[in-house]
Amino acid sequence: MWFMRFILLLCVLTLAVPTSTAAEQAVDGRYASIVVDAQTLDVIHARQIDALRYPASLTKVMTLVLTFDALDRGDITLSTRMTTSRFAAATPPGKLGLRKGQTISVEDAIKALTVRSANDVAVVLAEHIGGDVERFAAQMTAKAQSLGMSRTVFKNPHGLPHIAQVTTARDMAKLADYVLRAHAQYYPYFGLETFTYNGVTRKNTNALLPWLQGVDGFKTGYTRASGYNLIISAERGGRRIIAIVLGGATGKSRDSHMQDLIERGFDVLGVAPIVSIAPEQSQIVVRKDVPKKVVPKIATAVRLRGRNAKPVVISTGGQDLTIQSVEMDNNWAIQIGAFGTEMDARAQIDAVSALIKGGSAQVIPVSAGPRTLYRARIKGFNFEGAHSGCRALASLKSGCLVIAPTG
Repeated sequence: MWFMRFILLLCVLTLAVPTSTAAEQAVDGRYASIVVDAQTLDVIHARQIDALRYPASLTKVMTLVLTFDALDRGDITLSTRMTTSRFAAATPPGKLGLRKGQTISVEDAIKALTVRSANDVAVVLAEHIGGDVERFAAQMTAKAQSLGMSRTVFKNPHGLPHIAQVTTARDMAKLADYVLRAHAQYYPYFGLETFTYNGVTRKNTNALLPWLQGVDGFKTGYTRASGYNLIISAERGGRRIIAIVLGGATGKSRDSHMQDLIERGFDVLGVAPIVSIAPEQSQIVVRKDVPKKVVPKIATAVRLRGRNAKPVVISTGGQDLTIQSVEMDNNWAIQIGAFGTEMDARAQIDAVSALIKGGSAQVIPVSAGPRTLYRARIKGFNFEGAHSGCRALASLKSGCLVIAPTG
């Protein structure tokens, strides 16, 4: 009898352990990225978008979604005062520095999260809306599931390290899309450049807001386990994109990589670089470069061109160059990675060819310092076919990138 009890206990323990262990094994890297057309949700760029990653302070976007839901229901108003508990006051930095018993309005709490990513304020919101952190986190996860964020689990409202709190780049894009569609009236809070509280003015942690044309909101995040995360939404020429970068090596390299993804995304959508018209001449709007250090290891695609026949003005070392961009049917391509050998590139094309219809293989050697990389592409698609193929290949570790035809 004792032996059977021992076996039963052993089985129970064996079944109880994998919850955290599985999470540890599933989060096997940090980098992932995605760019989508916010209007159609077509995938423009994808790299490991279904791989589990730690959200860090991107978690606060969901905390704010539940706050916006509560505002819409009338459970709270922007002027509602919330009291800081001892638990909230003891939350680790970064924080606003609220003391036990101190109150803060819902509107100031929203600004504290969007601008300064204050962990203590996230707990205040969670306790006021959900009763306690555990119940609020369960509501966050339930909301995620209702939005189709099938791989996301929340365990706290701020994103401080928790082994079971995971998400994916695709899920974060769905969350951003929900904010833009369902809570557009609150979205401007994510674009505030500063927040003043008790006489102290703090700057937004999103360094792209003040200068990168079209960027008007969303959220940064960082923990040692997650790396540097960023959600961005940007609008140019009446077109909007959502872009996610997870696991950047540094804040500056993450921002630099995000800038590149945003430019690629608008190129694919046919949005030309912004040009201001001076009385005598047309001038390029000069954007400050983000200092580049360590950039995530992703092969750089060729410059993408627009879909229309409008001239695209670019700057080349102080000299302007006009390129005629022409849409050419069946000349769109999908890049599925860059590899160290031509054999590896062709093997990757062969491995994924069954997942998409049509197209022909193309391997392009490019110099990368002393090395030669081989870009694996499948060409011969129209615009819709290329985007459909990229969606089918979005979960590949090598990623996918829509390549527009060159004029």
